[in-house]
Amino acid sequence: MPGLLSARGFGYGERMKATTVCPGVWRLSADLSDLLFEGLWPIPNGVSLSSYLVRGEKTALIDGVCGWDGVPETLFAQLETLGIPLESIDYVVINHMEPDHSGWLEAFRRIRPQFQILTSERSVPLLKAFFGITDQIRTVKDGDTLDLGNGRVLTFAEIPNVHWPETIATFDTQSGTLFPCDAFGSFGALGEAPYDDQLSPEQLAFFEKEAVRYYANIVAAFSGPTGKAIDKVEKLLGDKVKIIAPGHGIVWRQNPAKILSDYRRYVSYQKNPAKAEVSVIWGSMYGNTEKALDAVVIGLSEMGVHVKTHRVPDTSIGDLLASVWTSTGVVLGMPSYEFKMFPPLAAALDELFKKKVHNRLAFRFGSFGWCGGAQNELDDLLAHHKPGWQFLDPVEFQGAPRETDLANLRSQGRALAKAVLQSVTAGTWTQLLQHQRPLDGTCEDLD
Repeated sequence: MPGLLSARGFGYGERMKATTVCPGVWRLSADLSDLLFEGLWPIPNGVSLSSYLVRGEKTALIDGVCGWDGVPETLFAQLETLGIPLESIDYVVINHMEPDHSGWLEAFRRIRPQFQILTSERSVPLLKAFFGITDQIRTVKDGDTLDLGNGRVLTFAEIPNVHWPETIATFDTQSGTLFPCDAFGSFGALGEAPYDDQLSPEQLAFFEKEAVRYYANIVAAFSGPTGKAIDKVEKLLGDKVKIIAPGHGIVWRQNPAKILSDYRRYVSYQKNPAKAEVSVIWGSMYGNTEKALDAVVIGLSEMGVHVKTHRVPDTSIGDLLASVWTSTGVVLGMPSYEFKMFPPLAAALDELFKKKVHNRLAFRFGSFGWCGGAQNELDDLLAHHKPGWQFLDPVEFQGAPRETDLANLRSQGRALAKAVLQSVTAGTWTQLLQHQRPLDGTCEDLD
């Protein structure tokens, strides 16, 4: 699977067309597939890239798409179907400088050299670094406006660190359309139905899952700034927002409040209890840790929580992030390996903590051969990242689990599930005792 910067195919892009968001506003689009988003995240259901054309007496193009083979040409062809020549575009608004939204500038500049870029002050050095662009730039800040004529005025708001420092949002005051770029976006190719009013409840549920995975993979580490951005949008614009048109994902023109509410909930999952779910992340070398898995899952299920199991390294880190982000509880089925954590579990946890997946109720179990060591490294990782996870006492066993181990595992599964349910019901965290069990020695461990 190629990285994003080398992607050449783009799913439905060649047969997609420009669509009308509302009078005077159009969506130009391409769907990408068969790539790793940001060169890192699998997107089995693809992803949409959206650019928006806004017309008064003058014309502005808001956001953009990548510069990879065929994608700018797809948008240019869509402009032709609208009967709008490229030469008539007076302004380009760059809400966010990441290359999947700004990479097409080079191709556009070759065709239409004279246009003005409106963007944040922090974008200026990136325009020079990425594309050598240093002129015809107007910087904007909170409250600045651009009058396109015929009563159409764009106003700008800074929403830094959603998820890059230079990010802004653009608001069309005439139609009530908010263009927030990466904010309020989702994964998932949209094909010919990019609007919420065109989708069935089942399709909306599908894209909500894609939004969770997008949020957990791309935005989660910036949950604090994202919460502030939501507050700013609601305070400054309130009920003036009629449509939300992000750079990726559904355009919300029937119920824009839903995606705002969804994102506020995703933000809350960093500090507060999430759903009554437990993500079980496990790995096993020779099957001994795996033999203990069912006992834990049975204990969890007996209490009525939803259990999601993921074996590593089989499950991608992108899917793990999405699963854990909505889970109040986490179980780590982790054997010892060369005196430390099983490497795929260690890598997964390191990424979870870097993405600031904080404040989870957790439990660890696993096999060891001679003297263990996984718990020591886990304790060190927790001390380093300080994620605020609370752990029940671990259950470790030498070799295969015995009946007493299985009974203990089932009991700890029930205890974790009970704490998860109490936390979700109360909206605050149930206190668990974090146990540190030092294991000493220098010997080889086999699961």
